[in-house]
Amino acid sequence: MEALPLVALIAASAAVAGAARRTPVPAPLLLVAAGLLAGYLPGVPDYTLDPHVVLPLVLPPLLHMAALDSSYLDLRANARPVALLSIGYVLFATLAVGWLTHLLIPQLPLTAALVLGAIVAPPDAVAATAIARKLGLPNRITTILQGESLVNDATAITAYRVAVAAAVGEGATWVEGIAEFALAALGGVGVGLLLMVPIHWLRTHLKEALLQNTLSLLIPFVAYAAAEQVHASGVLAVVVVGLYLGHRSWQVDFATRLQEGAVWRMVAFVLESAVFALIGLQLPYVLKGLGHYGVGQALAYAVGVFVFVVVVRFVWVFPATFLPRRLSSRIRDREPGVDWKAPTIVGWAGMRGVVSLAIAFSVPLTTASGDPFPSRNLVLFLTFTTVIGTLVVQGLTLPALIRALRLPQRDAYADTLAEAQAQSEASAAADRRLDELLTDPRNALPEPLADRLRTVMERRRNSVWERLGTVNVETGESADDTYRRLTREMIGTEREVFVRLRDERRIDDEMMRTLLFRLDLEEAAAYREGDD
Repeated sequence: MEALPLVALIAASAAVAGAARRTPVPAPLLLVAAGLLAGYLPGVPDYTLDPHVVLPLVLPPLLHMAALDSSYLDLRANARPVALLSIGYVLFATLAVGWLTHLLIPQLPLTAALVLGAIVAPPDAVAATAIARKLGLPNRITTILQGESLVNDATAITAYRVAVAAAVGEGATWVEGIAEFALAALGGVGVGLLLMVPIHWLRTHLKEALLQNTLSLLIPFVAYAAAEQVHASGVLAVVVVGLYLGHRSWQVDFATRLQEGAVWRMVAFVLESAVFALIGLQLPYVLKGLGHYGVGQALAYAVGVFVFVVVVRFVWVFPATFLPRRLSSRIRDREPGVDWKAPTIVGWAGMRGVVSLAIAFSVPLTTASGDPFPSRNLVLFLTFTTVIGTLVVQGLTLPALIRALRLPQRDAYADTLAEAQAQSEASAAADRRLDELLTDPRNALPEPLADRLRTVMERRRNSVWERLGTVNVETGESADDTYRRLTREMIGTEREVFVRLRDERRIDDEMMRTLLFRLDLEEAAAYREGDD
C-alpha cells in the first residue's frame, strides 16, 4: 500500500472514530458503515486486506494492549468459562457451522465448509473489547468476553490450518490435527513463559523511560515472531507475555507507566479505527470475486450462514453455563446466582471482526493438485457478510438487549468506598514510614517541608472520602472536584506567564519547556487518569 492512501485511511478512520465518541453508537459500527460507503466513492483507492500484514503486524499489538488491560486474577478466577468459550466453543463452531453450511450449499465440499467454519468461529478481540468498554458490561461478563477473545484466535487459526490441509489434499488426519493443536497451544504458552521474565527484568533495569517504551512497542512483535518461528501460537505467546507484564506493571517506574499508557492508548485507537474501516472497504473486492454465484443467491447463503453462527453460539453457551453447575456442587457454591441473563448477553456478544477476514484472505488459491480451491470466492463473501452481520445486527442491538435485561451495574458507591478504604490504609502505612524516616538524621527536613509531605498525603487520603460526601449546591462538584478545578486554573495562569516571559525573551525556550514540564506533572497529579 502506498504512503498517501495509508495516511488517508488512518486520518479518515481516526476522524470517524472521534466523531463516534459523541454518539451513542459504538465506534466500530460507524467505522464499518463508513468503510462500506467509502468503498464506492470515486477516487477511493482499493484497500485489499493483506493477511501477511494483519496477522503479524496488526493483531499482536492489539492483543498485547488487551492483555495488559486484562486482570490476570480475574481471568484465573474465570478460567473454566473462558476455556469453554475460547477452545470448546471455537472447535464446536468450526464443526457445526461447517457441517450446516455444507448442508445449505451442497456444491461446497465439506472440507471447504469446515475451512469457513474455522474462519468465522472466533469472536473478534478488538470488537469484543471495544463494544464491552462502550456498554459498561458487568465485570464478570466483560472478563469472560475479553478472556475468550484473547485466546480463541489461537484455537481458530490452528483449526483453520488443519481444515485447509484437508481441503487442499494434504491428508491431515484427526490425530495430526490434535497434535498440531497441542503443539501450537503448548508451544505458544511455552514461548510466552520463556520470554516474560527476561523481558520484565529488562524493563525494570532500563533507566530511561524512552528506552523502556521503545521496548514496550517491540514486545508483542518479538513474542509473536518467536512463537511462529517454532510453529507455535504467536497469539498465545503475546497474551501470556502481556498478562504477566500487566500483572507486574507496578514494578516499573512511574515515568514509564505514564508514557506507556499514553502510547498504547494511541496505538490501539489508530489500529482499531483503521481495522474496522478496512472491514467495510473490502466489499467491492469481495463482490468482484463472486463469479458464477449471483448476488441474490449469495445473499441467501449469507443469511443462512449468519443464522448458523448466531444459533450455534447459543447452542454452546447455555449448556456450557448450566451443565457444569448441575454436575458439580463446588461450581454451584463458587458461582451462586447465575441466571439466564448473563449467558444471553455472552451469546449475543459474539461479534466477528478483522481476524476472520484476514484468515479468509489467506485461503490458498489452489489445492495440492493445482486445481482452484473449491468456491474460494464464496468463502470470502460469506466471511465478509458474517463479519458485517454480527457487527451491525448484534452490535447495534446489544445495548438495547442489556437495557431490556436490566443487568446489575457496578455499584459506584461501593467502588468509591473500597477505593477510599484502600487509600486510607496505604496513607496510614506511608505516614508511619515517614515518621520512621524522619527519625534518621540523614533524612532531616525543615518542619515546613515535613508538613508539606504530610499535607499531600492527607489530601490523597481525604480526596476519595470527599467523593462520598455532599456536593457544592452551586456547581454540583465535590470538594475534591473543586480542588482539582482550582488547581488547573492556577496552573493555567502560571503557564501563561511562562509563555509570556519566553515571548519577551526573558527566558529561553529550553527553560520554558523545563518549567512547563513541572507544571504538567503537577496537573497530572491533580487530574487522575479516568476523569477526562
